[in-house]
Amino acid sequence: MTNTLYQAGHITLVGAGPGDPDLLTIKAMKAIENAECIIFDNLVSREIRQLFPQSAQQIYVGKAKNHHSSTQDEINHTLLNCAQQGLRVCRVKGGDSFVFGRGGEEMLFLAKHGIKVNVVPGITAASGCTTYANIPLTHRGLAQGCTFITAHADKDLSLNWDALATLNQTLVVYMGLSKTQWLRDKLSACGMCPSTPVALIERGCTPDQRIVTGTLETLTQLKEQHAIQSPALIVIGRVVSVSQQMSWLEQLQQTDNNAQPIKLSA
Repeated sequence: MTNTLYQAGHITLVGAGPGDPDLLTIKAMKAIENAECIIFDNLVSREIRQLFPQSAQQIYVGKAKNHHSSTQDEINHTLLNCAQQGLRVCRVKGGDSFVFGRGGEEMLFLAKHGIKVNVVPGITAASGCTTYANIPLTHRGLAQGCTFITAHADKDLSLNWDALATLNQTLVVYMGLSKTQWLRDKLSACGMCPSTPVALIERGCTPDQRIVTGTLETLTQLKEQHAIQSPALIVIGRVVSVSQQMSWLEQLQQTDNNAQPIKLSA
């Protein structure tokens, strides 16, 4: 029986997760292995790209800030052309393609042209990177919810900043590295305490992952002092203190392990 996931002329939209190939779902891995053409983004990690079958045509359509190799319209038509050639096409995106990944736009464009699209969900960066950084998105007594936003927009974001600044929640900012001062000023002006814990997670879920923690007041200073580079995720909220506590406990455990045995008196 033929699986519709692998039929010629169909496109499978795969969320590859935040970087670690072990976080790929079985369904995502099957789609990649059976693809004749793989169209992939900049945020798909090197380790995941190494899993692409050599027999498949590989087309890079990555986009980075100020360095777009392909416009979204060009990507849409590349997908359409490959599908119309009767190829089994796998469109691989970092994270989850429906979370700030424009996967919905691509799916609708292809559907309008009569192309069947299958969607495979992936672990989004907000979930994967925070977990690898020991930061729970929700935690009893610290955060009863979480909100994901993107700071990547041509104009000022139409968000309820008063609610974002005052609700007892975790705020995760995608693509916000170039707007750290703007985020700090916006949230502070709306009532968020300057001492609110923040974390910058660079290249999360990869061997190069770095985590820097501080406060909302020092957000830009942290970025500049540690030369944080994209891709990076910004986490704002009291849950960051859980990661800081874990680091302290780990250091304490290492100290205890290195300590000399205590001699008890007879």
